[in-house]
Amino acid sequence: MATTSAANAEEERAAYLLDAETKALQLFEEIERDLLRPGVSEKTISDEIHELGAKRHGIRTHWHKRVVRSGSNTMQPFSANPPDRIIQPDDILYVDLGPVFEAWEADFGRTYVLGDDPHKKRLRDALEPIWKTVKERYYQNPDMTGEQLYEIACEVAKQDGWEFGAHLAGHIIGSFPHERIPKDKTALYITKGNQESMTVPGSDGHKRHWILEIHLHDPVHQFNGFFEQLLTVG
Repeated sequence: MATTSAANAEEERAAYLLDAETKALQLFEEIERDLLRPGVSEKTISDEIHELGAKRHGIRTHWHKRVVRSGSNTMQPFSANPPDRIIQPDDILYVDLGPVFEAWEADFGRTYVLGDDPHKKRLRDALEPIWKTVKERYYQNPDMTGEQLYEIACEVAKQDGWEFGAHLAGHIIGSFPHERIPKDKTALYITKGNQESMTVPGSDGHKRHWILEIHLHDPVHQFNGFFEQLLTVG
């Protein structure tokens, strides 16, 4: 009975995370349709996202900062706060949000292209297929370490003609606020140095769930693209 109860609890947690991601997908569809346009600043778009999320979806909390990056700012790491930039008619831009839906976190990122630049479109269109390939490699060996999956993400990006554009390829996700380890976050990230199996339970004893991020860098044209969503559910 105890084993069955624990299994049911894990299924319930996974269902909550999937529901949060489904709601995030709807939010992103509205962002693309209603908000993304040239001639306004990244901050303007970010503020409008905040307002849209609050009014249409009841979002009161984001577990990480809202990120809207365009053009040269796509080259900046998540931790940076580059100068606000006006979005141009032929820009590439990405949106990275961490909305909380009824105490469950989503983490969702997509890249968009305004205009018809073929190089930007090629990068945008490469993101999801590479994400799916890396996910398939993970499910061939879900006991792999965070470092091993990071190396796979870099390898798959390189095979497709890109550089991997970040020092990590994902992180844990869960109920808000999710697990944190003071001073040592390596074990919570898909990155070099994480020698723990990704199936190691969290500090609360529950299965850890993971977000997979793909960052692609075009070294010739100097812009990045970004795609992220749940790895371990769905």
